[in-house]
Amino acid sequence: MLSVVDTAWTGKYMLTCPSKRFLYLDCPGCGLQRSAWALFHGEFATSWSLYPPTIFILATLAFLVLHLSIGFSRGAYILKILFIITVGVMAVNYIYKILNHQLI
Repeated sequence: MLSVVDTAWTGKYMLTCPSKRFLYLDCPGCGLQRSAWALFHGEFATSWSLYPPTIFILATLAFLVLHLSIGFSRGAYILKILFIITVGVMAVNYIYKILNHQLI
């Protein structure tokens, strides 16, 4: 099994963030690919440490798919709440990176 920190593999197959490539700064979504890769391989702690909003993003997308296929009565309201929580977690994560000088 490949390790998430295997930079040779990630450099070869994962997309490069345009913000990081041209501005040399992380965007609010930097780390999502590696975090999702770790999560899909059962490395929950690694996934959380790489990018905490991944779990919230995937939960929101999973509920969206369920709502579109089943049609929950309060599904749109729940999706709005999930979206607000996800964006909030993304903002807190980015602010944390800024305050701890982890953007580069």
